[in-house]
Amino acid sequence: MRRTTRYPVEGANSLWHVYKTVPFWKVVRNFIIIQLARYTPFLGMKNWLYRTFLRMKVGEQTSFALMVMLDVMFPEKISVGRNTVIGYNTTILAHEYLIKEYRLGEVQIGSEVMIGANSTILPGVTIGDGAFVSAGTLVHKDVPAGAFVGGNPMRVIYTKEQLAERWADDPIYGKNNM
Repeated sequence: MRRTTRYPVEGANSLWHVYKTVPFWKVVRNFIIIQLARYTPFLGMKNWLYRTFLRMKVGEQTSFALMVMLDVMFPEKISVGRNTVIGYNTTILAHEYLIKEYRLGEVQIGSEVMIGANSTILPGVTIGDGAFVSAGTLVHKDVPAGAFVGGNPMRVIYTKEQLAERWADDPIYGKNNM
């Protein structure tokens, strides 16, 4: 189950009430920073922009690939550990605007996590250290540390233990290197 806080709205859908839930100028500033970062090839600059202007927690040597789209309204609810790779065109959301409510939730991505291209991470999930998220995955629930997950809906493809067994003799991911 995702950990989100629910806020009911009356009348029009919750997105219609967006600027009652988040200041307009915060969204404008965040949008500009996110768009700059999406296109810059300088990974250190991206991390600096995210930490400085969006108040995100971003670990050392973490890499956000080209075109990663962060939550434009609540990026401060996203944290990423060290030495993690967020793949091309991945979307990380900390909010959901629905018809009768909106929801906010922290997104916690661990260290040494690999997230494949074109994945979508929904609010309120935790991705454990050392996890692998296959390209194109909809992450709608927590990912255990070290697991390999994929699909829509997401499912565990290999547990940490199954991966260790599969990669026991691999020169890069083998037991002496994990």
